[in-house]
Amino acid sequence: LAGDGCLQEGVSAEASAFAAHFGLDNLILIYDSNAVTLDAPAKMTQSEDTAARFKAYGFDIQEINGHDMQAFLDALDSAKENDNGKPKFIVAHTLIGKGIPEVEGTFKAHGEAGAKFVDAARKGLGLPDEHYFVSKETYDYFAGHKKKLLADYERWEKTYNDWRKKNGEQATLLEAAIDRKVDVDLLSKIPEFPKDAKLATRKAGSEALQPVAQAMPLLISGSADLHGSTLNYIKDGGDFTRETPKGRNIHFGIREHGMCAILNGISYHGIFRASGATFLVFTDYCRASIRLAALSKLPNIYIFTHDSIGVGEDGPTHEPVETVSSVRIMPQIDVIRPADPEETAGAFGYIAKKEKGKLELIIMSCGSELQHAFAAAKELGDGVRVVSMPCFERFNRESEKYREEVLPKSCRKRVAIEAGITEIWYQYVGLDGKVVGLHQFGLSAPGAEVMKERGIDAKHVVEAARSL
Repeated sequence: LAGDGCLQEGVSAEASAFAAHFGLDNLILIYDSNAVTLDAPAKMTQSEDTAARFKAYGFDIQEINGHDMQAFLDALDSAKENDNGKPKFIVAHTLIGKGIPEVEGTFKAHGEAGAKFVDAARKGLGLPDEHYFVSKETYDYFAGHKKKLLADYERWEKTYNDWRKKNGEQATLLEAAIDRKVDVDLLSKIPEFPKDAKLATRKAGSEALQPVAQAMPLLISGSADLHGSTLNYIKDGGDFTRETPKGRNIHFGIREHGMCAILNGISYHGIFRASGATFLVFTDYCRASIRLAALSKLPNIYIFTHDSIGVGEDGPTHEPVETVSSVRIMPQIDVIRPADPEETAGAFGYIAKKEKGKLELIIMSCGSELQHAFAAAKELGDGVRVVSMPCFERFNRESEKYREEVLPKSCRKRVAIEAGITEIWYQYVGLDGKVVGLHQFGLSAPGAEVMKERGIDAKHVVEAARSL
């Protein structure tokens, strides 16, 4: 269900073009066309032929009087029955605020159709002078509809139980998916990586994904036109297309917002586990959908690669600086920034290098910058602990005892390094500590040169530590 304002949003174009291209003929979009947006008549901001726009995408189009319930039901039934490989678009022309003379047909109906218009509205709609009224026709319709729904459910239940008896293994898988249970120890399925493995985390992620995908046959993986870079393609999973809807790899095209919105839809449905990938900096396109997923506690999996100014030659437009922190501060989402293949498989905060002798200094980091923490610790000598913090949220959920073991309050000399903004690290380094990070955008140059130019290296960690 959508209105004029909904279809002005850019994501409506992304999602609609995707639906038509992939022939999602079970999608029915009902457009409440009342020619009004929240602030003004729609003609102030739009003039396109919306039905023609959706026809051009590849939708089947029906136009009706939205106040004629029989016409609407006929259109809806026709759309449900039409398996022609096209999604359906029902344009329901309506009059906003109908029956309330003071606001009828105006944008004021959005907010002012309240108690002071009740009597006039009741009279205008031909309703009796009763505080709460439901017509006999409405009661009769829903009484019949309840009987139909009950019969439909009983028929479905019998069909399902018959199928379940013959397909026990698939039924168990289906029911576990609906309950969002993962009855497999996924970590045990991931091959062990050598401790000295020189492997990019996205490559390690690709290798970890394959056995996980085998253990979770309902896992879907997609990418916003970047499978070749994000490396989250499920091998032997096939491509999702019109001809092969069983394919597990979805090509979303360059539709980052649409991708994350579609992941939400898949997760709301509740059977498949949805994942999608793009470069970290492009989460700015996806933010509304990611926020809604966090708000709704959807178990989406986002794979965001190319996560620092080390991206290099693509320049500052593609080099995230503030991005990872902006996602970290969003409630109800775990952000994991691994440093190596082992962490990519799954980790939270832990001691990566134990100090020799008395603890004097803690250096913490995550991702590719962890190497600089190790290098600085080596130069500084005994008494220095290195802590890897790939996931703040998981670390914060650990017991107070565990957190004290990793970051003891007795050690107030602390330094953190990350190629991003610094503010979020102060919850761990405290007011006495220092953070080596960024307060400006990156540069267009080889990644190593950008890191050096912006001070993301062991030298600056050592300087910060010695200044404490």
